[in-house]
Amino acid sequence: MKKFPVFTTLIFCLAGIINPFTIFGSGVADTSPCVPCSSLKELHLPEVTITSAGQVEKGKVHCRVTGVIGKEINFELLLPDSWNGRFVMGGGGGFVGSVQNMAKWTLDQGYATSGTDTGHKGPGIKADWAFQNMERQLNFGYMGVHRTAVVSKAIIALYYCSSPEYSYFMGCSRGGGQALMEAQRYPEDFDGIVAGAPAFSWPAMGAEIIQNMQACYPNPNYLEEGIVTPANLKLLQAAVLKQCDKLDGVKDGILNDPRDCAFNFSKLPTCPPDQPGDDCFTLTQLEAIKTIYKGVNSEGKMIYPGFPFGGEAEQGGWQEWITGPNEGTMTLNFPSAHFGFGTETFKYLIYNDPAWDYSTFDFTTVTKEMDYASAYLDATSTDYSGFKARGGKLILYHGWNDAALSALSTINHYEAVKEGDENVMHYMRLYLLPGVLHCGGGPGPGEVDWLALVREWVEKDMAPERVVVSKTLGGQTTLSRPVFPYPRKAVYDGKGDTNKEASFHE
Repeated sequence: MKKFPVFTTLIFCLAGIINPFTIFGSGVADTSPCVPCSSLKELHLPEVTITSAGQVEKGKVHCRVTGVIGKEINFELLLPDSWNGRFVMGGGGGFVGSVQNMAKWTLDQGYATSGTDTGHKGPGIKADWAFQNMERQLNFGYMGVHRTAVVSKAIIALYYCSSPEYSYFMGCSRGGGQALMEAQRYPEDFDGIVAGAPAFSWPAMGAEIIQNMQACYPNPNYLEEGIVTPANLKLLQAAVLKQCDKLDGVKDGILNDPRDCAFNFSKLPTCPPDQPGDDCFTLTQLEAIKTIYKGVNSEGKMIYPGFPFGGEAEQGGWQEWITGPNEGTMTLNFPSAHFGFGTETFKYLIYNDPAWDYSTFDFTTVTKEMDYASAYLDATSTDYSGFKARGGKLILYHGWNDAALSALSTINHYEAVKEGDENVMHYMRLYLLPGVLHCGGGPGPGEVDWLALVREWVEKDMAPERVVVSKTLGGQTTLSRPVFPYPRKAVYDGKGDTNKEASFHE
């Protein structure tokens, strides 16, 4: 493929003689740069300002490009000197607010990779940046990721004189929601997508959080101590495991499918009136706990499901996300991460009212009141026909013990897609990870190279059937299990080592 000097290429692009997305073809003619890294500072793409472009010699030698799209969508693009012909974009977490790239580690494998702050700066748990600012709201909702993907691929084509042969996106939490948004709104952006524990229904998720905060922190003027204590969580998790751990044939502190757990709350020890303690539950504490499990309803309709049983007392479980209080989030007057995300969502993305009070909120008409924010925040469409038609492949995964986002919500979304398309497994598959918390961690195994799996699916048409997930400690694998595309489950053979995946089958 003929290479043009960067200045000539720019002149051709600006004159409309060539298209930077297609002029170099879809194949990879050369995996080394065809122009100097520093020359990318001269780029003049529509509504794009390149702020820096320089060679980085540390680790995998690469060209680092930073810039601004439009008024304030900041991005970073990393271009390896030895390129594998592929582009992967990484998603962000929370409300983002800084340039984030979950896939940055793929640079060492030769991928060109980028990330964005989605058009604003600030702590990932704060949303005051969105106050009465529709441009920022839309950038966060869906435009920031899409525009960064388009600009990244244009720069890649100019730098290597070849467009990416394949493009991928991977993200977890907010990044998982960004992944679904891309597949639904912009199916042409990526060939393969990995969506972990996706935050794809913000207002509904916020409603669930607010209901839980009303139960756990009924007094907005007293946030130093929650209704549900850390001692309660330890007692609760022990009781859940006592009743349900052996249902899958293995006593290992992991529930293979928490939906099988018919937990009996009447077996929990209750405290005498006005005598709370570490070895019992008050009636108020029990009601708060049941609220977290049950989900939120309005007008006879389930808005967002509750949380499955399991992992309540794990580090990274309920205390950090739901019940609190936590020292880190208290610096922002948020007793828990959920308290922050829920109140900030309603204040700045739903009502545009910094004085909004969660403690007096009435859920009667919440569905209608969420419509505006849902229009740009939600990736709840079950129509993936555009992504399917272009041959895209999407992997969904979610930890069963995720205390940030309910795995039941992801299951509901997948089942809704399947209801409208019986051939959903040709382009989308869901994997549920027993004992795994939010995006990883917990007693269960959750380590696997999802990018490698979706790449094989896209490039070789090898759909992931039996995925082996692992847990490592000190570089050694301590636990491994197979997971199968939902609704298939792994079953213990009854005789092998329960720490080894070979002892489990469908």
